[in-house]
Amino acid sequence: MDTKKWEALLTAVEAGSFTKAAERLGYTQSGLTHMMHALERETGLSLLVRDRYGVRLTPAGERLLPTIRDFQQAAKRLENQIALVSSTRKESIRVAAYSSMCMHWLPAIVSKFRRDYPDISVDIRMGSVDETYTWLQEDSVDLSFVSNQNREGFDWVPLWDDPLLAILPPDYPIGDRTSFPISEFDGREFLMPSLGFDYDILPYFHQANVSPDIRDTSVDDATVISMVELGLGYSILSDLILQGRQDNIIALPLSPSASRSLGIAVRPAKRANPILSQFISYSRDVVRSIHSPQGAPLNTKEKRA
Repeated sequence: MDTKKWEALLTAVEAGSFTKAAERLGYTQSGLTHMMHALERETGLSLLVRDRYGVRLTPAGERLLPTIRDFQQAAKRLENQIALVSSTRKESIRVAAYSSMCMHWLPAIVSKFRRDYPDISVDIRMGSVDETYTWLQEDSVDLSFVSNQNREGFDWVPLWDDPLLAILPPDYPIGDRTSFPISEFDGREFLMPSLGFDYDILPYFHQANVSPDIRDTSVDDATVISMVELGLGYSILSDLILQGRQDNIIALPLSPSASRSLGIAVRPAKRANPILSQFISYSRDVVRSIHSPQGAPLNTKEKRA
């Protein structure tokens, strides 16, 4: 069944005249009239009435209207899916991410995505905060799994609120406490984690008017943990970074609680790419299933540039 004829019928009814409908669709009026007559012959029904008041549906047409609209919507979805499948041939997605998301999220995301889109390759680059945003700006990658830095020029797709934890030596006297006051960092030697993590941590120190003795490091998170374990200082890392590790340290939630918003940064123009849109949708679903068995995301506010 020709979807264009049904589209023309709906347009004629919406416009109220064949003349206006023909202009919208790029047909001649006689061509549109011929198309409607052909549709009525195919269905064996009188669908339209033309009089001095314009064009309107017959009772038979009114009864069919909801089904016609459903048919058009289904046809549009089919066209979009065909375009999506066609566009995936020999296509690749370039992704940047922090090491923690590379380890805990992306294998599951890529595995699920590749089951449905086996012809699409996913190229992953691991980097720091500044590197992942710079690659995105330079169009070296299509999207970046990062913490939200409120940088201009990118759409933000939130995925998870990742709690920040105090990282303390194993002999630190915590007693029966279940959280660590951020004020207790004041004046203490603080090991700043990998490059860019200060963007996530420093705002909480400033808000609490806390001034630790910050030691910038150029080492990875595992090394920071090892340094804390040996009593060389204190630090803050996120829950996602610590997952699966068995280190001899104390990790306590901060008081007041603090977290970093993890998600996907993408240039607005890229959101129109159907395959990238699908990859983002798969990412949402996978992260939600990993962290929230009930399926409820902690953070759902998207930001558009």
